Formats: sequence, structure tokens, C-alpha cells
Amino acid sequence: MELLLIRHGESEADLLGVHEGRADFPLTKLGEQQASSLATYIASHHSPDIILSSPLTRAKKTAETLQEAVGCKLLIEEELMEFNNGVLAGLSREVALVKYPMPKNGRPAHVPIQNGESELEFRYRAEKVFSKMRFDYQGYSRIAIVSHGGLISNMIKAFLQQPNNQEYVFPTGDTGIHLLEMKNDLRIIRFLNKQEHLH
Repeated sequence: MELLLIRHGESEADLLGVHEGRADFPLTKLGEQQASSLATYIASHHSPDIILSSPLTRAKKTAETLQEAVGCKLLIEEELMEFNNGVLAGLSREVALVKYPMPKNGRPAHVPIQNGESELEFRYRAEKVFSKMRFDYQGYSRIAIVSHGGLISNMIKAFLQQPNNQEYVFPTGDTGIHLLEMKNDLRIIRFLNKQEHLH
């Protein structure tokens, strides 16, 4: 089984300097163009058997654009949403620093942001999603997952069986693609954060 982990295109929040997370901003015009370029590339090089998408607008629109290009089934999966950043969602970074400053020694991994989820809960959600891919979708050879940077980073950690810590991060650019493969007992990274379709 191959997993294509795909981040959505540029969203309006990227231009506004706000905390996005669960705030539901649409794609920008550039983001729509990025999604179109992504779809053409994926259709030619790594066409999936099924697409799973976060319900947040920026990811869903990216996934719908991909579906139009490849013609396979698209399912919306609630657990593919970005980190639940609670009260920070949609707030400017300047306002957030004043209203909800980070605790002096940082926020412990088990403590959630107000109305949100903790880093441990977020990692557990990624582990759960990864497990569902392996067992609930094992009849598919290649699955495209359209999601968000934070969840994708945690899914790669789950794939690599890394401990839950902040020492390692796997960043993803706009419509960046990661290709992971599970073959017998092997876990193979084919590539990370590929964006050649944008150039």
C-alpha cells in the first residue's frame, strides 16, 4: 500500500498572518492554481485509487480538484482536520500573544489549548488515522490523503514509529506531496514534500 500525503494549496489565512488550525479559510486564487497543477501531476505520475480529505474548505477544494483529474472516489474524513487550536483559530498572531500567551515554560504535551486539543491528543489522532489507513483501506493500492501540515507531520511520525516529541518536524509546502509505502514488513519513504509540479 502507498500513501500519498498531500497538503492543501495556499489559503487566505496564509496571507493574513493569523492562526489557522480549525479556522475555515478558502483557497486563494494562487491556491486554486496550485491545486490544479497538483492534480495534473498526480494524475500523470501517482494516480490514486481513492482520495480521503479533511472537511475544511482549503483541503476539500484541493481534493475535489484532484478528484476531477483522476476520477476516483472522494471521501470526507473528519479526523483529517488540522490541529484543534481552540480559541486561537482565526486570531491574528499579535492579538493571540496578548490574549492567550504561551505559559512561561511552554505548554505540557498533555494540556490542551482552551477549547482545543493537546499535542498528545493530536498525535493520538494521527496514529488512529494511520491505523485506519492500514486496516480499513487495505484493499486499495494507493490512497491519497489531502490534509494539513500539522497532521501530515504527525502521520509521518506515526509511519516512522517516532516518539511523541517536538524535536522532529516534517514540513509541507503548499500542495506538497509525501509518498510513503508499506510493503510486507518494510516502511519505505519514496519522497518527502515534493513540489515540482509548481515549477
